[in-house]
Amino acid sequence: MKKLLLLLLVVAGSLTASAQRYCFIDSKYILERVPDYKNAQDKLDALSKTWQTEIDNRMAEVDRMYRAYQAERAMLSDEVRKKREDEIVAKEKEAKDLQKKYFGYEGDLFKKRQELVKPVQDKVYNAVQKLAQQKGYDLVLDKAGGVTLFYADPKLDRSDDVLKLMGIK
Repeated sequence: MKKLLLLLLVVAGSLTASAQRYCFIDSKYILERVPDYKNAQDKLDALSKTWQTEIDNRMAEVDRMYRAYQAERAMLSDEVRKKREDEIVAKEKEAKDLQKKYFGYEGDLFKKRQELVKPVQDKVYNAVQKLAQQKGYDLVLDKAGGVTLFYADPKLDRSDDVLKLMGIK
C-alpha cells in the first residue's frame, strides 16, 4: 500500500513538474538473460540441494531412532528410556540447528546468495543508472519490483537497452 501511495505521489508530482521523462524496466527479465546470474543461480541451487539432502538424511536418522525406540520402549528400564529419549531429542536439535545454519535468516545460503548475486545486481543497477543519464530519464520504474502497473506502453520498456549496455544481446 505504501509503494502504491509513493508511486501515485511520484506520478502526481511528475504531472505538475516540467515534462519529466520516464521509462520502465523489468529487472527479472534482465537478470534472466545475464549469464553470470544464471551461473550464480545454478550454484545456489546445487548448494541448496546438497544441504537439503544432508538435513533430510539427519532427519531420517532421527526418525529411525524414534521408531526403534518405540518398538523397544516397553522392554527398556526407565534410565535407558530416558537416555534414548535424550539422544533422539539431541539428534533432532542438531538437524534443526543445521537447517537454521544453512537456510535460516542470514544463514549460509543467504550469505552465498549475497556473494554470488549481488555483484550481478550491482552491474544491472549501474547499467540502469547509465541508461537514465544517457537518455535523460528522470524516473525509471521496475515492473518486476512489486509495483503494480496497470498499463505500460511497450515502447517505454528499456530492458533490452540495459542488456545492450551490459554487452548482452
